[in-house]
Amino acid sequence: MTVKIVTDSTSDIPPSLAEELGITVVPLNVHFGTDVFKDGIDIKPDEFYGKLVSSSRLPTTSQPSVGDFLSIYDELGKEHKEIVSIHISGKLSGTLNSATQAKEQYSGDARIEAIDSKHGSIGLAMVALAAHKAASDGLGLDEVIKEIQSAINEVEFFALVDTLEYLEKGGRIGKAQAFMGSMLKIKPILTVRDGEVFPLEKIRSRNKGIDRICELVKLCLPVSGMCVAYTTTPDDAKDLSDRLQELIPNEKIILSQVGPVVGTHSGPGVLAVALRKG
Repeated sequence: MTVKIVTDSTSDIPPSLAEELGITVVPLNVHFGTDVFKDGIDIKPDEFYGKLVSSSRLPTTSQPSVGDFLSIYDELGKEHKEIVSIHISGKLSGTLNSATQAKEQYSGDARIEAIDSKHGSIGLAMVALAAHKAASDGLGLDEVIKEIQSAINEVEFFALVDTLEYLEKGGRIGKAQAFMGSMLKIKPILTVRDGEVFPLEKIRSRNKGIDRICELVKLCLPVSGMCVAYTTTPDDAKDLSDRLQELIPNEKIILSQVGPVVGTHSGPGVLAVALRKG
């Protein structure tokens, strides 16, 4: 595989899978007051969610620095001639901006391209995994980029959230702001459109929300890949994954826990599905 795949920690790719596939994951930062933690490295999800619900102040997040990316590109450039760096939507984070600046400052011999996935969390993961497959098939950088663009357009993302409070306070609520006035006893299903959080439906209970996500997935069949993610309810995620597996018996569903950076803005109790149509 000549093209090296880089993404960031908001992709929520399981660390074991990223290691197995050789995907480099650049961590964002989580701030609790003056304490700074690298996402998934200095603080793991379960520890993070414990702090999140017990802290009197909500944490904040920040993108990797240009220097962080440059160090990674310098190191990878010693062994790879082509690098594609795929990141969370530029409308949700400044991560892509840091990657782009690092690419411009890079003075090595490798060719580097930084790409806006227009997704986040496991939607971004699906795009990065599509890039990895294309690179594993021996495609060059230009062909891998074409596959990435196809995946961006074919990935769908559905998230059932307990509350919009975290998205609102974190400034990532986007067009889901329209749901804020009617949130009493409502469980919103959100998606991502044009790189922004977008309100899809309002559901009366969590169980009905899970049922509706299954219905939405059915409308997307056939699919060529799927990931189920959770913040604090692994049993619900496993049950949902098992239900969806019946719809796609020939596809392996990836099960992932949402990491600290995305969890800062989504909060506890989230269930999400990302898939690639086709």
